Amino acid sequence: MEGVPTRRLVLASASPARLRLLRDAGLSPEPRVSGVDESDVTGRSHEVVLELAIRKAQAVAATQDDALVVGCDSLLELDGQVLGKPSSPAEAVARWHAMRGRSGYLLTGHCVIDTRTGASAADVCSTLVHFGEPSDAEIEAYVATGEPLHVAGAFTLDGRSAAFLAGIEGDAGNVIGISLPMVRALLAKLDVPLVDLWL
Repeated sequence: MEGVPTRRLVLASASPARLRLLRDAGLSPEPRVSGVDESDVTGRSHEVVLELAIRKAQAVAATQDDALVVGCDSLLELDGQVLGKPSSPAEAVARWHAMRGRSGYLLTGHCVIDTRTGASAADVCSTLVHFGEPSDAEIEAYVATGEPLHVAGAFTLDGRSAAFLAGIEGDAGNVIGISLPMVRALLAKLDVPLVDLWL
């Protein structure tokens, strides 16, 4: 028998992958797009994802009463470079040629705001990703699907590119878009047990 969550959970993201992960974990998030301009945020990779996660959560929290708002932002760090979503198919192809046979960190900033109290908590989760060695033809075929244009780092663990990854070290959900252990930890800092949000 399904329960009734004690609080509303709002996801400040249009990401279907994040929404699916939260729903699969027994939660019932309401998706809201933040509309935050990401172009003016610069700095080290950890700083960028944390700042954007906070901005997204704040933008949506300003429109919500008595809710727990979760904001996230992801990017790939490869050799110190900050890599978000590729802007074109050509960039996605070049990105995969650069990543092939190498390793990088998928970083996701998380921010949870309790609009009832105004309290917030934020942190960054990092997962080491080992890339396989897809052929030039496989890279071209993958980019032609359009998938890499919609995901940070031009790859995802829950799509076609999963076959091109040699492995990961850390939280798989973080690579897909949201770390459930981190969400639980941030909620705990706000004195909200994750289990109280289960359906």
